[in-house]
Amino acid sequence: MTDFPFQIVGFDLDGTLLDTACDIGHALNHALAHVGRPLVPLDQARRYIGGGSAQLLHNALEASGGKDGIDFAALQERLLAFYAENIAHHTVLFSGGEAMLETLAARGVHLAIATNKREDLARRLFDELGLTPRFATIIGGDTLGPGRAKPAPDMLHEMVARSGGGRAAFVGDTTFDIGAARAAGMPVVAVSFGFNDRPAHELGADAVIDHFDELVPALETLAR
Repeated sequence: MTDFPFQIVGFDLDGTLLDTACDIGHALNHALAHVGRPLVPLDQARRYIGGGSAQLLHNALEASGGKDGIDFAALQERLLAFYAENIAHHTVLFSGGEAMLETLAARGVHLAIATNKREDLARRLFDELGLTPRFATIIGGDTLGPGRAKPAPDMLHEMVARSGGGRAAFVGDTTFDIGAARAAGMPVVAVSFGFNDRPAHELGADAVIDHFDELVPALETLAR
């Protein structure tokens, strides 16, 4: 089937396609413990996630006393090293994700990832979960160089180019994602079950879904 209105559907990774909160939370706590900061309860880790590892660590440090006296770059590398070695212990697709990906692929859609996670980490995670073959391209926050990660539109333009061109839509969970899609002139769907940095209906997306069962109909509606 090739009658779907979008040739490309791109996804953010953390909090959109995959629930990575537990594995990221463990890595964050590893870093926080190193500098004597209180650990973040794992069920609260998702409120710090969004924008990449630097933003994650910045958010957590600011919430527990700030960054004064801390070698931020070294601590970020410690966090990332731990995360790389423990990247897929608890991470899973959000509910309905498997069926949704299969449905879009069956409709002839090229699937793509544009994440502010470092590209090597995104690829390692997808490899461990067996998801890499499903995607035409995986673009990370460092792929295009400094200053070009979301909410800049560059990653989404590159996503379209690498996926062969055509009409594209994006799916995300934060202001970084919606901002990038808006800047790229691309329809965007927000997921309410992600790591939303503000209520999903306040993100400014064209549509909001509460489960991946709703994504394909939402995209079809957006195209009308």
